[in-house]
Amino acid sequence: MPFLRLYPPSFPLRAVAQHGFRLKSRRLLFFRSFAYLTIKDRIPQILTKVIDTLHRHKSEFFEKHGEKGLEAEKKAISLLSKLRNELQTDKPIIPLVEKFVDTDIWNQYLEYQQSLLNERDGKPRWFLSPWLFVECYMYRRIHEAVIQSPPIDDFDVFKESKDQSFFESQESIIALCTYLQELLSTLEDLDENQLKNEFLKLLQISLWGNKCDLSLSGGETSAQKNNIINSLEDLKPFILVDDMEHLWSLLSNCKKTREKTSMVRVDVVLDNSGFELVTDLVLVDFLLSSKLAAEIHFYGKTIPWFVSDTTIHDFKWLIAQMKQSNHKCMSKCGADWENYIRTGRWVYQDHIFWTLPHEYSAMSQVAPDLYAELQKANLILFKGDLNYRKLTGDRKWEFTIPFHQALNGFHPAPLCSVRTLKAEVQVGLQTGQGEQLAASEPGWLTSGKYGIFQFDGPC
Repeated sequence: MPFLRLYPPSFPLRAVAQHGFRLKSRRLLFFRSFAYLTIKDRIPQILTKVIDTLHRHKSEFFEKHGEKGLEAEKKAISLLSKLRNELQTDKPIIPLVEKFVDTDIWNQYLEYQQSLLNERDGKPRWFLSPWLFVECYMYRRIHEAVIQSPPIDDFDVFKESKDQSFFESQESIIALCTYLQELLSTLEDLDENQLKNEFLKLLQISLWGNKCDLSLSGGETSAQKNNIINSLEDLKPFILVDDMEHLWSLLSNCKKTREKTSMVRVDVVLDNSGFELVTDLVLVDFLLSSKLAAEIHFYGKTIPWFVSDTTIHDFKWLIAQMKQSNHKCMSKCGADWENYIRTGRWVYQDHIFWTLPHEYSAMSQVAPDLYAELQKANLILFKGDLNYRKLTGDRKWEFTIPFHQALNGFHPAPLCSVRTLKAEVQVGLQTGQGEQLAASEPGWLTSGKYGIFQFDGPC
């Protein structure tokens, strides 16, 4: 099964001759691919915004570090400008040069990519390589440019955008926190069916929170400004795969047999910070409070990643902002969440694997310690589009291929992808479902309009 690739290269006529795509319609098809347009247009836009961010913080760097800060800013911008030029002119992809904890693994993966090419193809290039690899590599090179520029080597070039997105979502966050606090106050009065309905509702809120993705918007603000709770019924028809019942069955059965088993643990592989992270924390707060789970483990990124992905700094910052809020329900959530961390009921874990280019089927070989940790969970929730691409290897699967098959042997524990569609990969659909959507909405795979709850585990 081929990877999603970035055809055509920078020079379309040469590409058509080289690869045999002589038909005009075929050439136009590749020009319209989301992968190609991402690298051609969206990624340079993000790089330009990163360069502008560094430039706007020039005075801050000088105040903190003097002339060394100015020199560091110039160096980082120079390295990023070089990166942008390499991308836009389809240069060969080069090894990483700084000695970071993952440098050798990245360069070994680059050698692996080169081994897949024949002699005529030469070295891996920006527009002739798997999309997942190229996109991850670009964000890793942004990090390289920053850490090569001390004393500003700890500067998060995306923090400004992430913070702005959080603040612009305040009304929606307040509404969600208010709903949660009112729900928790009546929790003991709910029967099992009511508890299930609330669980399903908060799952859907977490799903649609995934719409807020700064990498999809090219780094521009992507805030949630409407009360998502009021939209859930209208959004239900856009859930293409709905395995929520499997999640309820698994957790409710665990709850019933808890006295005979170990404590129930749910792991969440996070995606975006800001509003989406709030929806995730609200969901798992409910899991703890309703005793559907006893312990939550979060996994975020070790470095700034895909613009809005959650790092440990984003995680701590958001909870601190919630606690300091003037709104009592928002502040109560922040205080409760801080207490969960202090008492060990919430555990945040870093691992470099999440910012490597490998698909998850390679985890047991590349990061066996992480795979072993995931095996301790009763359920793993994988949030967002990038996690889905790595779960399925970012391949051009037929729409009807079973999710279990696309996971290619990755089964550490029962797992579920909670994702709005923003990339041209989707499996586990009904016969004809994908084709019907493609006929009526050409951009259905990438618009974020549709969502899935796709489960793999015992039913």
